[in-house]
Amino acid sequence: MSRNDQSKPALMRYLPLAVIAVIAVIGAFTLRDYLSFDALRDNREALIAFRDSNYLLTALVFVAAYVVIVAFSLPGATVATLTGGFLFGLFPGALYNVSAATLGAVVIFLAAQWGLGARLKERMDASEGMVRKIKAGIDDNQWSMLFFIRLVPVVPFFVANLLPAFLGVPLFRFVISTFFGIMPGALVFTSVGAGLGAVFARGETPDLGIIFAPHILLPILGLCVLSLLPMAIKTFTGKKDLLK
Repeated sequence: MSRNDQSKPALMRYLPLAVIAVIAVIGAFTLRDYLSFDALRDNREALIAFRDSNYLLTALVFVAAYVVIVAFSLPGATVATLTGGFLFGLFPGALYNVSAATLGAVVIFLAAQWGLGARLKERMDASEGMVRKIKAGIDDNQWSMLFFIRLVPVVPFFVANLLPAFLGVPLFRFVISTFFGIMPGALVFTSVGAGLGAVFARGETPDLGIIFAPHILLPILGLCVLSLLPMAIKTFTGKKDLLK
């Protein structure tokens, strides 16, 4: 087998992740004005009219667009979440938002896992010393780690998608932790989006800093602490993963 033939499988592994990276960079410079709060405000009447006459199609297009935004790390995920609340209300808007965000996260997770995740996992499993201990600790506390990085507001969403792929987290765990882990924040922003009609009528801009308000942030931080509880109990009792 020639050297070129040997390089083809490696190129195929990295291709999906490379495509995502290229589209993300292009989108960051070209789509910012289109996926913005101003664009939503200026087109709100047309969006509502289209939703009223084509509800199912609107829901399908919205979910598909949201999946693409998340999968390719395009700007506008927050605006998309607000749009879900604006068009569909808190429910089913929150369900559409969480489901679409989870599907988009799965796309980038699988691309990263296929391209780099398997090789990194093999190297970490074959390592010795401190690296091996760290990998063993992560493996024993995957549920706690996954929920924690989803719930902490300061962890970028794309980081929370890539890190589990590089650490060899199973797809099932990633999906479950993503769906339920992003739900608290999604409910907050969907609720804000559901009230955008009144905000538009007053000519105001929504306060997206609401998630850092004490009555919102403290319960989310409480959930972060709860996500670490199984790991803490296991540390003191010496038991294996309580959620396996």
